[in-house]
Amino acid sequence: MIKRSDFDFDLPEDNIAKYPLENRDASKLLVHRNGSSQFDNFSQIADYLDSDTLLVMNNAKVIPARLYFNRESGAAIEVLLLEPVSPGSYEESFNTVQSCQWKCIIGNSKKWREDEIIYLSENANLINARLINRENRIVELQWNDGDTFTGLLDRIGELPLPPYLNRDTEAADKQTYQTVFAKNKGSVAAPTAGLHFTAGVFEDLMKKGVNTTEVTLHVGAGTFLPVKADNVVDHDMHREHFEITLNVLNQLITAPKRITVGTTSLRVLESLYWIGVQLSKNDVSLLVNKLEPYEVQASLTYSEALTEVKNFMINSNLDKLHAATEILILPHYKLKSIVGLITNFHLPESTLLMLISSVVGNDWKEIYQEALTHNFRFLSYGDSSLLFNPTLVP
Repeated sequence: MIKRSDFDFDLPEDNIAKYPLENRDASKLLVHRNGSSQFDNFSQIADYLDSDTLLVMNNAKVIPARLYFNRESGAAIEVLLLEPVSPGSYEESFNTVQSCQWKCIIGNSKKWREDEIIYLSENANLINARLINRENRIVELQWNDGDTFTGLLDRIGELPLPPYLNRDTEAADKQTYQTVFAKNKGSVAAPTAGLHFTAGVFEDLMKKGVNTTEVTLHVGAGTFLPVKADNVVDHDMHREHFEITLNVLNQLITAPKRITVGTTSLRVLESLYWIGVQLSKNDVSLLVNKLEPYEVQASLTYSEALTEVKNFMINSNLDKLHAATEILILPHYKLKSIVGLITNFHLPESTLLMLISSVVGNDWKEIYQEALTHNFRFLSYGDSSLLFNPTLVP
């Protein structure tokens, strides 16, 4: 049993960063290696990375996914887009010009009857929404002005900030809550470890000989869901979709050392291993279930597993792999893909904190206490850490 309470700590409200720093790379940096920590600014992170390191980053782009509607009675209904249903791919859904269906989180859903059409709060004639499946929270959106769905969202949608910031979205968030390398639209939350990177940091990494590469994982709102189960294993994990190109896969296979920028990138790399294991057994589901890593026997090395994925892509004539993961990375999980992790500081009793424990073990308690002692800023707009574990495989 893995107890939720074992990952509790006191996080003062004053340590939660409500707004970003003016300069992204001015954030504090805690570097933890061989059981001890040192402190610096993120702008100096290249000094702590070996030249043969491959940094893996999540280039997902946050969409203005929050929409406000009203019933004819006037009751307000809030719709937060999670993932496309029809068309099923993000790219196709964003390019539609008349209608699409999405799985959503619905605020005030009890007042919205199935098949009832509701209308945009500020422009009722622009777009309407119909609840077509209450159980699965599927909403159909329709509009007729000829714009693509992504163009429409840019005009009417609101960028969804994490609930723990406890403030309204502001105009500046449209820029500051995106990484400078964000490309692929679809996330409802930013891969926040990447928010610290700037052109200057990338230039320093290049001079050091550190290579970077990109994957895409569309971060879902489930990343903010609190763990309510006393036994963490019983927590319902959200499903997230990710993409990786054949070129990036080759980089991962040959990299001497891999460090992921953020927990989302780590989820991709570890999920790729288990997809490789599946493919070695002729399973082409391309979905990693929550507890699969704890229930399946696997002896493949990381490179061997990714070679299985590579061969599948080549044989299927795929330049890009689309897959999904519900992986739950717990403290006793044996990481296979990395030597270290760049990440922000997370909420008490969260699955992200438990993932951190898989990297540094019980040292997380000392690390977080040191961060609080040095007045680090926590959560999405907060400061950063670079965590190494010498037992992790290169």
